[in-house]
Amino acid sequence: MADNNRMKALVLSGGKGTRLRPLTHTGAKQLVPIANRPILSYVLDNIANVGIKEVGIIISPETGGEIKETMGDGSKWGVSIEYILQTEPKGLAHAVLIGRDFLGDSPFVMYLGDNLIGCGIEKFVETFNKTGADAVILLKPVDNPSSFGVAEADGAGKIIRLEEKPKDPRSNLALVGVYIFSEEIHKAISEIKPSARGELEITDAIQKLISIGKPVHSHILDTWWLDTGKKDDLLAANTIVLDEWFKRKINGEVDSLSKVTGRVTIDKGAVVRNSILRGPIVIGPGAIIEDSFIGPFTSIGANTRIKKSIIEHSVILSGSELSHIERLEDSLIGRNTKVVKCQDKHQALRLMIGDDSVVEV
Repeated sequence: MADNNRMKALVLSGGKGTRLRPLTHTGAKQLVPIANRPILSYVLDNIANVGIKEVGIIISPETGGEIKETMGDGSKWGVSIEYILQTEPKGLAHAVLIGRDFLGDSPFVMYLGDNLIGCGIEKFVETFNKTGADAVILLKPVDNPSSFGVAEADGAGKIIRLEEKPKDPRSNLALVGVYIFSEEIHKAISEIKPSARGELEITDAIQKLISIGKPVHSHILDTWWLDTGKKDDLLAANTIVLDEWFKRKINGEVDSLSKVTGRVTIDKGAVVRNSILRGPIVIGPGAIIEDSFIGPFTSIGANTRIKKSIIEHSVILSGSELSHIERLEDSLIGRNTKVVKCQDKHQALRLMIGDDSVVEV
């Protein structure tokens, strides 16, 4: 691996998470857990694993305090974190602009904090180091390119042009949301104007680099990528991470009446009584599962209580309580939420519930 000590990272964790409301009315979308870990934890894993030591995290006034409290000073990953306030969401290039003092003249990875990819970024950084480009963008072939920023590249991977959500896309290569820039990007940003939606677009800044003859290269992602901004995407990410990255590990208490099969992770302090657990599943510390069936691709947060319920393919956040629910699937349940049955009829539920709620069904 090349020496990346000069390279820094800028992680974008602002925004208002409107697509994940009501959950993000009370919390940051980048902290929503995938397999009981905040999405930002996976981002910092990838950054730390390429030897980057200095990380700037762009935060908003609404959720910045929660992100600081959760992620801390970065020592858990062996990095130092500096938090940078973006008072209004004025675009990705604007985030680079307000991060300039932190970035200095260092090359840097820019990483959208709600993106999850199925591999590390080692090869991506290697492409930047080998090509000597002023920008390298991570791309992924998609079926619906007009929903994304789209890149057109030549046979050698050099970027010819970028377009933001084009009606007639010239390729199927979408911008993933991970970029590497040299200090030349700062000059390019200084020469662009806000777009029609009033934001400084990073695609405009990269196009400016191309137009003045600066080399911009691409790296094609050959594994999965999920933008976790919507419920179904988040559940899909939870499914993939549990399926690919988790092994069987039982540190909690399981009684003799229970049956645990497959790749089930039960954290220390969790208790399972008279229940069937069929992995892949992760159960957080302090959770209590009684007289229930927990099916595949379910994440159950810390200090959650589940009684006489059937749950699968769902994400249940910490401190919640579910009781006498005949079937819950494809659901996202916020923190400290209570879901209880009060009617004597069979129901299969698909729910998306924000924090601190009470739902009687």
